[in-house]
Amino acid sequence: MAGTPKDFFDLAKQIGAEHVDLKFVDMLGTWQHCSYPIDTWDEKTFSEGVGFDGSSIRGWQAINASDMLAVPDSTTVRVDPFWAKPTLSVIANIVDPITKQEYTRDPRYIARKGVAYLKSLGIADTVFIGPEPEFFMFDDVRYKSSMNTQYYEVDSAEGAWNTAKSDGPLLGSKQPNLASKIGVKGGYFPVSPLDTLGDIRAEMVSEMRKLGIIVEAHHHEVATAGQCEIDMKFMDLLTMGDQMMWYKYVIRNVARRHGKTVTFMPKPIFEDNGSGMHTHFSLWNKGQPLFAGNGYAGMSEMALYAIGGVLKHARSILAFAAPTTNSYKRLVPGYEAPVNLAMSQRNRSASVRIPMYSSNPKAKRFEFRCPDPSCNPYLTFSAILMAALDGITNKIDPGEPLDRDIYEMSPEELAQTRKTPGSLDEALGELEADHDYLTKGDVFTQDLIEAWIGWKREKEVDPMRLRPHPYEFSLYYDN
Repeated sequence: MAGTPKDFFDLAKQIGAEHVDLKFVDMLGTWQHCSYPIDTWDEKTFSEGVGFDGSSIRGWQAINASDMLAVPDSTTVRVDPFWAKPTLSVIANIVDPITKQEYTRDPRYIARKGVAYLKSLGIADTVFIGPEPEFFMFDDVRYKSSMNTQYYEVDSAEGAWNTAKSDGPLLGSKQPNLASKIGVKGGYFPVSPLDTLGDIRAEMVSEMRKLGIIVEAHHHEVATAGQCEIDMKFMDLLTMGDQMMWYKYVIRNVARRHGKTVTFMPKPIFEDNGSGMHTHFSLWNKGQPLFAGNGYAGMSEMALYAIGGVLKHARSILAFAAPTTNSYKRLVPGYEAPVNLAMSQRNRSASVRIPMYSSNPKAKRFEFRCPDPSCNPYLTFSAILMAALDGITNKIDPGEPLDRDIYEMSPEELAQTRKTPGSLDEALGELEADHDYLTKGDVFTQDLIEAWIGWKREKEVDPMRLRPHPYEFSLYYDN
């Protein structure tokens, strides 16, 4: 790790690095990168930046205004674990080369503005974020979309559907089927030989720890066929945004080392649990937690107002936090999905849960369960923060808690609870109608919101509408 530009070059000399890999996050939450011989940089590079074509980045510049600057942040320097030769990696902020202003569509800039806005209100000086990203690790993935083909197939040696397989590439040619397959919804905490991925997850954790990421636990998740979770210790918002980018990078690359592939799409398997990213949230000031109190579930008045803001704006937050058409294959009743927009101290079907594992004031936080790991972490964490701050400043009541088992409630009772959107298009409509809380303090700009909605509708919602679905052939071909 390094801190200043001088530290960067000292570290490069210490490890014998000849190259630096510059990374930045695009609007949708994917890292982009370009590599440079380290002797082409000097300390001025950390203030002047390097140029790139912004029109080739999704959702960014028009071709007639394509030139952009990526300015490396020296505090983010790490030794990249996946290059053959020692290579330093650094995350960049994006700047307009003419105005020298930071770019309004740079997600990392939005996160930094969100934290600055929090401090300007005098409510708190730190927002801590603790995400629980889930993912699937597969042995084989095939898909195709063309004029006459809409097809996908995923496979895993762990999969419950492979109990009858006698040979093939997953088990080794002409090898016996040794059973030990994880049943549907049977993947939570089984030991080996059912859980075959423990060593790979441990390697992922080791690589993260080398990068300075504190990992608290890793385990198999509920679904069959390679669903996993690795949990990081909570960190301040910007640090956790950076760590989430490293998290995805490490997990994908370690899986590739082992001839496997990872996806963060929330619902790759039919009739089993999808992958969420339950996100823990708390505010602190001068090293002291602000969410412990004498209210419901041991929460402070501030915490309950923050929950009220998140619940009020949850349907528009999900345009960022559950940002794909596939996200709404997960957010459906019956698969532990948090579709009910209410709070609860223990009920995991509520969208906001207050963990009750500890009475320590430092452990008091709420968990927003609707996000999934396909999201852009900087935008998602910032949107949750802005909704919570709106709740605090406007004293928004979170409503009555949902502490009952939803499976024992009547349809009439359930109908009284607001629900998450049923589709990405519906969530985008909510964002169009409800985004004033995001633009306070110029944290999210109107330009970014319009660009997000436009991209999602044109590039994702509309193309999905136009394509026949394979299941439609089962339903209608012989009608």
